[in-house]
Amino acid sequence: MKLSFVGALLAALCLAPAFSAQQQAAPEQKAAPAPAGAAATQGASDSETPTPFVLDVTRVNILFTVTDKKGRFITDLGKDDFEVIENKKPQVIQQFTAESDLPLRLAVLVDTSNSIREQFRFEQQAANRFIQSVLRPREDKVMLVSFDSAAELVTDLTDDQAKLEKGINGMRPGGGTAFYDAIYFACKEKLLMDQPRDKFRRAMIVISDGQDTESRVSRDQALEMAQKADVVIYAISTNITRDDTDGDKVLRYLAEETGGQAFFPFKIEDLDQSFENIANELRHQYNIFYRPEPLKADGLYHQVTVKAKKRKDVVIRARRGYYAPKL
Repeated sequence: MKLSFVGALLAALCLAPAFSAQQQAAPEQKAAPAPAGAAATQGASDSETPTPFVLDVTRVNILFTVTDKKGRFITDLGKDDFEVIENKKPQVIQQFTAESDLPLRLAVLVDTSNSIREQFRFEQQAANRFIQSVLRPREDKVMLVSFDSAAELVTDLTDDQAKLEKGINGMRPGGGTAFYDAIYFACKEKLLMDQPRDKFRRAMIVISDGQDTESRVSRDQALEMAQKADVVIYAISTNITRDDTDGDKVLRYLAEETGGQAFFPFKIEDLDQSFENIANELRHQYNIFYRPEPLKADGLYHQVTVKAKKRKDVVIRARRGYYAPKL
């Protein structure tokens, strides 16, 4: 089904995914029809005093990757090797873990617009190769979203590789490009759902030329939703001209702001290394929890930097901030 987006939905967002909660409210959804005979029970429960809702906004979690200058993962560092800076103020790290086996919740976004018609077979092969390389049945789940003039949910979150492959192979190119709408939809309607958020690793793999012609939300609105869903974006460009286009710059920007990477392979044979890098990165990350000081539940974006204290030879990739809840 084709999905549309209304910019006013942004006003309904109030909770930042970076924060853990003792009791987490589910994202707003349309009420499901009550089963037959349930009306009386529903009426009785409505008259009861609601249970108090208490948010614990005392912790922010930051997943990040550490490599050397050649891109090789560094996995033997500890809590004392890092420092966290929020709004120019050092923070106290309360908990530090090396995460390698968190279940994955992945969204694979495939550009099916007319602008990539010549590269479409390349995209299908790319999507299939990635899923085959990373998906662990009964642990990880992947969803497929195609986008041309609108975003379309092709396959909901599943660990069924056959179903995912069928979904990819059934895609057909045509229409404009609602790239930002696709990011917004996948993050808000799907990747936000599994709770608690710190028990899953959320990532998005975008296979596109990065051009957008028809989205109802802007690039920065799409990025904001990804940040609120705690989603890392990895982009695989379909630009095979070897020229750095505006679309490539968009892909690079979205990846860097969320702690991911953008890849620019020029033929299908170049994809294997890109997929291996993404899969390895998803299994070799660190996780830091800290209590923001001062604590501000203001609904605003707070900049965060993770640094290695004594290592000048490392590269750290982490999201650059989070949205605080507004209470």
